Amino acid sequence: METNNYQEKTILVGLVTPQQNREKAKEYIEELAFLAKTAGAVPEKFFLQQLDHPNPETFVGPGKLEQIKNYLADHPVDMAVFDDELSARQIRNLESELKIKILDRTNLILDIFAKRAKTASAKTQVELAQYQYLLPRLTRMWTHLERQQGGIGTRGPGETQIETDRRIILSKIAQLKQNLKEIDRQMSTQRKNRGKLVRVALVGYTNVGKSTLMNLLSKSNIFAEDKLFATLDTTVRKVIIDNLPFLLTDTVGFIRKLPHHLIESFKSTLDEVREADLLIHVVDVSHPNFEEQIQVVNQTLKEITNEEKPMILVFNKIDAYNHKAKDPDDLTPKKPENISLEEIQKTWMAKIHEDCVFISATKKQNIEELKKIMYQKIKAIHVQRYPYNDFLYQDFEMEENETDVVE
Repeated sequence: METNNYQEKTILVGLVTPQQNREKAKEYIEELAFLAKTAGAVPEKFFLQQLDHPNPETFVGPGKLEQIKNYLADHPVDMAVFDDELSARQIRNLESELKIKILDRTNLILDIFAKRAKTASAKTQVELAQYQYLLPRLTRMWTHLERQQGGIGTRGPGETQIETDRRIILSKIAQLKQNLKEIDRQMSTQRKNRGKLVRVALVGYTNVGKSTLMNLLSKSNIFAEDKLFATLDTTVRKVIIDNLPFLLTDTVGFIRKLPHHLIESFKSTLDEVREADLLIHVVDVSHPNFEEQIQVVNQTLKEITNEEKPMILVFNKIDAYNHKAKDPDDLTPKKPENISLEEIQKTWMAKIHEDCVFISATKKQNIEELKKIMYQKIKAIHVQRYPYNDFLYQDFEMEENETDVVE
């Protein structure tokens, strides 16, 4: 999306529906703005409209469309990004009306994925997702060759070209799926060759600090920045806590409204999650809607793997948490920003007891506590899986303590 450091200006468009109130719609638009910035664009303005359901012709109603056209007449903007997936017909109509480039949320995510992909596996996965997105939208690319009338002689080159392109794309999709099968087979072999080590996977919403935590625990230098989808390629590192070696995997982050075919395309990345013995679910506690993000991740995990896996919930970014104390005379219900970090800690500790820890990866707060919890969990899995002790060396001090307890 970025060419010669020129940053495209964009407007963002979303809907307020019975399923999505104004507050939720604003939050989605803010996330869309973050996605646009990550892709290299500059969000200029956002438009929200209250509708029962999207307009099948132009997504928004005629009045809102007119308002957007008036804004564009006075402000030079390169593109419009819509918060939901658009049909080929909607894209065609919007391009015709607004005379600028039209993208939807999926297209924007795919653009970021294409920019971030580094390995052959990630590049193939992104390419497959792009073709699957493109297939139902082919018609809009050949509008200049369409014939409007019916009857004899209307089967023109436009229709033939679309059919040809559809065949080419279907053939390309089949080829990419075959390539992915081969990559999957190689990665599966790699996973089998990792020996007697417990596998731990970092999972969570995008931009919660998984890579920063990975760098801290594995003393490695994985790319991490304050942008969405900074990690697209799965990274595996051997980590040792005290005398216990294990494998730690950093995975791609999840996001709301992630299209199903996109999840399917990243199957080989998510196999790391499927085959993990322990999940570390990282949460950005400083985000006002972190609880909804937890639900999104849990829901996506359910779609990926059917079995319940042991999990540690890690609340990250405690250093960035802000809370506004509620006025004693204010009788309205508490809002998320009125809840203190101590209250959140008490609530979650009561819910899941010892499987929960509050840390700051950047400030290195409570990291030792996290390591202790990880050690206990991984040791329990290790001893059960490999009963003939495969520890790096015996922890004599621990053994003496255990003997004392038995006596």
